[in-house]
Amino acid sequence: MHIPEFSELASVDAIEAGFDRLGYICSEKIATAVFLAARLGKPILVEGPPGVGKTELAKTAATLLALPLVRLQCYEGLDEAKALYEWKYGKQLLYTQVLKEQLGDLLQGARGLAESVARLHDFGDIFYSEDFLEPRPLLTAMRQERGAVLLIDEIDKADHEFESLLLETLSDYQVSIPEIGTIRARSRPLVFLTSNNTRELSDALKRRCLHLYIPFPSRVLEERIVQSRVPEVATALRQQLVAFVHSLRDLDLRKTPAISETIDWARSLVLLHVDELGENTARSTLNILLKFEQDIETAEASLPELLRAGA
Repeated sequence: MHIPEFSELASVDAIEAGFDRLGYICSEKIATAVFLAARLGKPILVEGPPGVGKTELAKTAATLLALPLVRLQCYEGLDEAKALYEWKYGKQLLYTQVLKEQLGDLLQGARGLAESVARLHDFGDIFYSEDFLEPRPLLTAMRQERGAVLLIDEIDKADHEFESLLLETLSDYQVSIPEIGTIRARSRPLVFLTSNNTRELSDALKRRCLHLYIPFPSRVLEERIVQSRVPEVATALRQQLVAFVHSLRDLDLRKTPAISETIDWARSLVLLHVDELGENTARSTLNILLKFEQDIETAEASLPELLRAGA
């Protein structure tokens, strides 16, 4: 198995600078975790509330490394046929028809039943070879010659049984297929697992991973993110809207505004030619930040206080 050097991830500073160029403003803690994951060859389990940039972290790493991003979106009932591999049954059936038509030629000259069965057995082994294997995301990532970034997204939505299926892949970067044997990764992938903490993950899975928790960013960091993604927004307005969002997150809401929603709101205010955040503008655009009517009503009731915090 080839061990990639990941020269773009040579140091924590290099990672921060590279991510910054690509518009992903990360903390030193995030950059350190990515650096260690690349050097130690271990997967990184990224936990935190929805919308803090967990999935975007893997996407940015793939862009920085110029490697393919192989994404496995987890859900309840996910199994090896969707995650690892399955057999190309249509192709196997077609070859079965060909074998049936050539059966006379194949058995011609065979002496007795034992020799006939042996010939059929040798031919049948072809049906369970890599030529008939349909790789799914986990196997696809391990078959990349130059390596890949493997994103196992929202692992907490999958079942405990699927976690057990992952253990061999995450510890040894290999897949065991009963009909073929063990297939090892051609080049070690950089693996990210994300979780929104909707359930507790197993100790066995956590042991195989480095852990990274990404909370909502500080005001200073979120201002840098908005400045990177929406450079057109004025400095005063950027400070005001970020402070407003941070005060909004302190309310008892069903869904707290994510960083992506802060960015969408900043873009919307620029499109509306807003220079200063006022009560009418905030009220008419709350639906960009909040996705439940109950949350909008809660925010409207506290709007004067939220705007004072922003000011």
